[in-house]
Amino acid sequence: MIEQVYTKAFEEHLSLFSKLNTIMDDLARAARYMLDTIQSGNKIMVCGNGGSAADAQHFAAEMVGRFRLERRPWGAMALTTDTSILTAIANDYSFNDIFARQVEALASPGDLLLGISTSGRSENVLKAALCARIKGIKTVGLLGNDGGPISRSVDCAVIVPCNVTARIQEVHSFVLHVWCEMMESVLTGCQAGLNV
Repeated sequence: MIEQVYTKAFEEHLSLFSKLNTIMDDLARAARYMLDTIQSGNKIMVCGNGGSAADAQHFAAEMVGRFRLERRPWGAMALTTDTSILTAIANDYSFNDIFARQVEALASPGDLLLGISTSGRSENVLKAALCARIKGIKTVGLLGNDGGPISRSVDCAVIVPCNVTARIQEVHSFVLHVWCEMMESVLTGCQAGLNV
């Protein structure tokens, strides 16, 4: 039984990763948006729920800390981390407003919002993207399934072609690391994969 579960998960993982060339153009376009944001001295705000919240925090940590190369810190913040803000907004307004309210308060021209949702249907991520659009900042969706309504509300949607949440999250983690490596390679003038 244990071996069967492992084999099934591993085969699903390999099958999905073998199809990822289909998202390369969108992945690269999103990376260019992020590069423009960082090069202009602006910040990337990231949001998501559950495992996607963990991914948001992971990505922000790689940006502010470092991924592989020694470099200056880059502006990034996960909108998932301040429990006082999250619970105040959820209590006084709605859980669906927890990210949009922060975008409204914190976004500046030239910033970028990265919304992560395995379903593409997370209402609070969608509302954040719509708020970002009103504020005139770029938006990227890292999504799954068919992309859902979020895919139609962002400037660039990177959609993992799968409906299994665990497999989507595995690809999301990979994509976030690829974005980090792309940005470090370009912004430090080094070849990707080299430590300094």
